[in-house]
Amino acid sequence: MGEPTILETIVAKRREDVRAAKAAVPASGLEQRMASAPPAVAFEARLRRDAPMAVIAEVKRASPSKGDIAPGMDAAAQAIKYAHGGAAGISVLTEPAWFKGALEDMASVRDAVESLGPARPAILRKDFIVDEYQVLEARVHGADSVLLIVASLDDATLTQLMARSRALGMEPLVEVNNAEEMERALRARARVIGINNRDLRSFHVDLETTGRLAGLAPADVLLAALSGISTREDVERFAGAGAGAVLVGESLMVAADPAAKIRELRGVHDPAAAPR
Repeated sequence: MGEPTILETIVAKRREDVRAAKAAVPASGLEQRMASAPPAVAFEARLRRDAPMAVIAEVKRASPSKGDIAPGMDAAAQAIKYAHGGAAGISVLTEPAWFKGALEDMASVRDAVESLGPARPAILRKDFIVDEYQVLEARVHGADSVLLIVASLDDATLTQLMARSRALGMEPLVEVNNAEEMERALRARARVIGINNRDLRSFHVDLETTGRLAGLAPADVLLAALSGISTREDVERFAGAGAGAVLVGESLMVAADPAAKIRELRGVHDPAAAPR
């Protein structure tokens, strides 16, 4: 066997992390906290509300491909800037080793946008989720959705995690990178599919990926283009391919004015018109 891929390495570490988390706080302990978890908004509906194109803005301190991006970032403050720019969703990296994230980041983001009411951005837990325990963690810490990466899951586990997410009121974002993964996502009846232009096995980015795969999905599936998006032209390109949402990370994290950058991506020129 060859060397493990980057994805395999990260997933193996996350499985260890889940075992440690379960030992510290068993699933029954999370279940007890569920009653006091803040209510979820409907993730798919919130994205569709910003049709023809929703922006999911990402809170990310670092990545395996870029290293440190914004290690000292205040997650809550960043989220408020995103909300003021008109983001339909806020993706929060909670993986600690390579992305320097934490569940506490997501909880603070949720608290920060709570005062915006039902119109607030939906909160996505972006992580390498391999166990129902992580879905429980997400809901307890305020998530409205979780990322499920098809490449890291077998069909049975994907179906199980989708069902658990929906049972907790969270429509998952199901990520694919090739035609086989798109077929698997559709077979599992995913309703929101993220087409990642970055292959997580190698972290190579190919912006043609979204265009190649979008046509494989039926019209009633909401498609999101992920990775490599930094300009209004990129957004228009993926809209033309059939995407109804884009997830944008690094270009927002390094922007001098993240709210203005989101307005630029959305094609909104009147700042007063951005939050809707």
